[in-house]
Amino acid sequence: MPQPLDAALTEVRALLLDPALTRAVAAGRRRGRRPTVERAELRPVRLKAGPRMQITTSDGARPYTRNLASGPEAAAAIDELLAEPFGNWHVETAEATLQLRVTKSGEAQVHRAATSRPAATPTGNDRTKEYLLDPGDPIFAEIGGSAAKRRQVDAFLRALAATLPDDLTGPLRVVDLGCGNAYLTFAAYRYLTSRGLDVQLVGVDVREDQRRRNTELAQRLGWADQVSFVAGTIADAVVDPAPDLVLALHACDTATDEALARAVRWEARWVLAAPCCHHDLAKQLRAHPTPAPYELLTRQGILRERFADVLTDALRAGLLRVHGYRTEVVEFVDSQHTPRNLLIRARRTGAEATEPQRAEYRELVDQWQVTPRLETLLAIGETP
Repeated sequence: MPQPLDAALTEVRALLLDPALTRAVAAGRRRGRRPTVERAELRPVRLKAGPRMQITTSDGARPYTRNLASGPEAAAAIDELLAEPFGNWHVETAEATLQLRVTKSGEAQVHRAATSRPAATPTGNDRTKEYLLDPGDPIFAEIGGSAAKRRQVDAFLRALAATLPDDLTGPLRVVDLGCGNAYLTFAAYRYLTSRGLDVQLVGVDVREDQRRRNTELAQRLGWADQVSFVAGTIADAVVDPAPDLVLALHACDTATDEALARAVRWEARWVLAAPCCHHDLAKQLRAHPTPAPYELLTRQGILRERFADVLTDALRAGLLRVHGYRTEVVEFVDSQHTPRNLLIRARRTGAEATEPQRAEYRELVDQWQVTPRLETLLAIGETP
């Protein structure tokens, strides 16, 4: 049954100020009226400076995010949004969900429901997916990308969140090597700045038309001063100053090696690289007899190709360790979204490699008679 709009908005306000708020979205417009922004999203976040109310609005051209202190500052911003002639409000708290629709006559249709609580922790397809960057975030209206690509990017961001320390402060310089359409570039910037970090991000791609396209997107999003793009190869593109964090999502074949080599030369503090195809070592394995007693590993073509994938990434991890990085190889997204779902995640320690570590790597490449591209790029025979 319709009810007075003022009373319904008062109820919405109480929920928005409730500490149990999880998310709220305002969108649409009332009959004959248009709000100053097309959409507003509110969610509580926890930054180093303390809890904040994050408000993201979009005017149809670009999103704008504010992180406001709880109390009068957040309340004033909420009151401004409630005064806008939005046609719909959707509010979720830990206890309840409220949906408000403004009718043509200016009254409120309100639907309330209790938040369902499962008896046990759900698994598999029953689990509610929590995104670091909501698929409905306004930036996706600009940057596009399929649902599968958004899931990959979100999974990559989760790995990034697990890599960076919670108390990270100060400016953060980031480079995305082989950025392509820059889905990860823009999403990473969005996520990192939501943590309250001062970020300067550079995307590198070999194609000049991609540089122009991505630069125009950064301008439309209002991020051109913080997010820039360079046309050039991963090995040679000019990036100055050197980055703290290096990202590379599905750089093909030895392009991943070039990304890892540049990260090492830059002495980047953190590296996250999701390899793509692994042709180089697979070709080398075909060119040499398989050492005994491992003939069964390579006799079948499909097994040889999969073994080449494993060997390539194992040697990459070993080389990074030799060059002063603590390295993990992990699965960062379910294989149903992409078969290339491994992530090399490394943190620079600066520790000098031990002789057993060097010997372990050397014994493996000698036994299989291969020369990884990353070894050539890093000149492994020299003292790092």
